[in-house]
Amino acid sequence: MRLALWPLLAAVLFCPGIARARITSIEILQTRLFAAGQDFGAGPYQVIRALAHGELDPADPHNAVIADIAIAPRNAQGRVEYATEVEILRPADPARASGRLVHEVTNRGRKLMLSYLQDATASQASMNGLDGPAAVGNALALRLGHTLVWNGWDPDVPRTGGNLTITMPVIEGVTAEIRDEFVFGVRLPADRATAPLSYPAADRDPAHATLTVRRARDDAPQPVAFDYADGQSIRLAGGARFTPLSIYEFRYPARGARPLGIGFAATRDLIAHLRHGGAGSPVADIPVRAVLAVGISQSGRYLRHHLGLGMNADEAGRRVFDGMLVHIAGAGRVFINERFAQPNRTATWHEDFAFPETWFPIALGTTRDPASGAEGALLRGDASDPLVIEVNTATEYWQKGASLTHTDPGGTRDLPELPGVRHFLVAGTKHAGRAGLTTARGTCVNLNNPHSSGPLLRALLVALDDWATRGVAPPDSRVPRIADGTLVEAGAVLAAFPAIRGAARPRFATPVAPVTDWVAGRRGDASGWRVLVPAVDADGNDRGGVTLPDLAVPLGTQTGWNIRAGEGLGGELCDREGSFFPFAPTRAARDAAGDPRPSLEERHGGDRRPEAAVRAAVAALVRDRLLLPEDGEAFVAAARR
Repeated sequence: MRLALWPLLAAVLFCPGIARARITSIEILQTRLFAAGQDFGAGPYQVIRALAHGELDPADPHNAVIADIAIAPRNAQGRVEYATEVEILRPADPARASGRLVHEVTNRGRKLMLSYLQDATASQASMNGLDGPAAVGNALALRLGHTLVWNGWDPDVPRTGGNLTITMPVIEGVTAEIRDEFVFGVRLPADRATAPLSYPAADRDPAHATLTVRRARDDAPQPVAFDYADGQSIRLAGGARFTPLSIYEFRYPARGARPLGIGFAATRDLIAHLRHGGAGSPVADIPVRAVLAVGISQSGRYLRHHLGLGMNADEAGRRVFDGMLVHIAGAGRVFINERFAQPNRTATWHEDFAFPETWFPIALGTTRDPASGAEGALLRGDASDPLVIEVNTATEYWQKGASLTHTDPGGTRDLPELPGVRHFLVAGTKHAGRAGLTTARGTCVNLNNPHSSGPLLRALLVALDDWATRGVAPPDSRVPRIADGTLVEAGAVLAAFPAIRGAARPRFATPVAPVTDWVAGRRGDASGWRVLVPAVDADGNDRGGVTLPDLAVPLGTQTGWNIRAGEGLGGELCDREGSFFPFAPTRAARDAAGDPRPSLEERHGGDRRPEAAVRAAVAALVRDRLLLPEDGEAFVAAARR
């Protein structure tokens, strides 16, 4: 199985021939056969665990964009060192490899593409650990012979459950007052007794810190008594418990700052090292035809930030990623490249609302910011630019400003499509739409939306590969547009939404604005960035975007929003969840419920999807390369069942 190619298990492989400061050594920690040598179509696969050591020259313009790198501790050569954990899943036989490296940016240290793109429903720990066939779902990438690569970029991810992390230096002697926010039952377990701090306290005197609580975002914060449980956590005074879903904010003096933007350079330099056959590379025997990046949610925002920092050119000026599949990032980036940054934050109306996530420029192409008058774009307009496919669900339009990725900031006109960019909306889908979901309400009022984005993502990954390697253009963008009336104000959607008895609706779409002072919790004027959402049809389903077969032949109304359950929350949006409002089974049941939407009986003559209608929807999507034939067959088989 060519395991003999890797006798350097646990050895350090040095790279003396590289003049610039990049990856200095790769330490191979483990090499093993994946899934007992099962052949998925390109022969057996290997799992390689490694630690990549690197160093950066703070004076290099490619690195100078990293916040605080100029004051970070240096080695004897004046370089800043780091070590990133790496995992690679590659064909054991290089002759059967496709020559594509697919790098998934980890999300809080986790591997997500195995569930979002390959329909794996195994536990996250199993996917992180690559624990056999169930961890890779339908194994699309393995069937195609691709090599998958992951690495750590955030030093604060939990070092448990197979998460990948990075080690980087602490900047001693730097302290500042910062803010943490805690919402138990959402970001933290509801029954947790302590609140973890993002950084160690520089001074544990409670008199030098403040804790407040409010129930809803619009409520006034009220002071709360607290104690330090230890140097990096607090608890309520007198043994009181934190109230689930309430918003706690803690301001305190912190220490332990690190130049977290090193995570971008670590990924950049690792991928450059692998694609150009750097010494000690575990994939040096695979000729690389293209490198594709996949980012999902936080890691999709990471890729947008990677572009904005100019990190798609390595230290030698070479392009790093040839193509990017950016999923559910909305208009955001990552709160990482600032002192005392907190990259785990993700802004919604109720949670993390005043932490930085969106900066100008927002779009990949050039726009003008109406507030500052500045012009800018995330892409550079040079040879370092990758091909980019941005995909969002309805949730990102309602909560993450996704419309701003393809309109001007004022929301007055559609942007012209760039030749190397495509945008897609997965209609009627929530943020975390993937295989194996149910309609369980959780902490929301309405039934949840179980629709999966996976079938579209698989087709787009294949299209991105064809684009990057063969020059075959992908399908045209499919998003709602201002010009055709499918992209509108949230108020217009709420006015048009059918009067479904018992359906809780949002009050508005979450506004997007620059954060002017994240410690104080202040945001700038939101009026300059006008957020729009998909218009809806008579059933309340999204117009515009890609309508997969389950929504082309619907069994109900499926949205990208839901409403938080809980006293005193005032109809706030429920994190990034969606809603499902099933159609009545019969005309009689519809009349009894006062439902304005036709029943399943009236639509389909029964309570199931007609196979012919599903076949027609599948045929159109397969023709347009928005659905793989195998996924089309699965939709038809499900309708038949």
